[in-house]
Amino acid sequence: MNPEKEYFEHLADGRFMIQKSRSTGGHVFYPRVAEPGSGATDLEWVEACGRGTVYSTTVIRQKPPALNYNLALIDLAEGPRMMSRVDGIAPEAVRIGMAVKAKVICENDQALVVFEPA
Repeated sequence: MNPEKEYFEHLADGRFMIQKSRSTGGHVFYPRVAEPGSGATDLEWVEACGRGTVYSTTVIRQKPPALNYNLALIDLAEGPRMMSRVDGIAPEAVRIGMAVKAKVICENDQALVVFEPA
């Protein structure tokens, strides 16, 4: 099965899953068929613990009445880095190094992972 399709099916079920190599123990995100660096193809799906740290952030400013939002790179506790956003606080209040926790939401008929301050 297509790894990206599988990832979105897990999200649709409310589960934040990432891949892990059985032989190297390395975690992988974005879903793929082989682990970057090692080339290991023995990837299995495991539930992400959901903890992370903001690596970088920026505020996307929009013309009113649309609301500003942040775009952040999050270092997952398992190692991979992913792009997302931090909800639950003002976009300008998101800080590099902030501890965050993942949650799966549905937005515009699409399940996605966002983060909240931990």
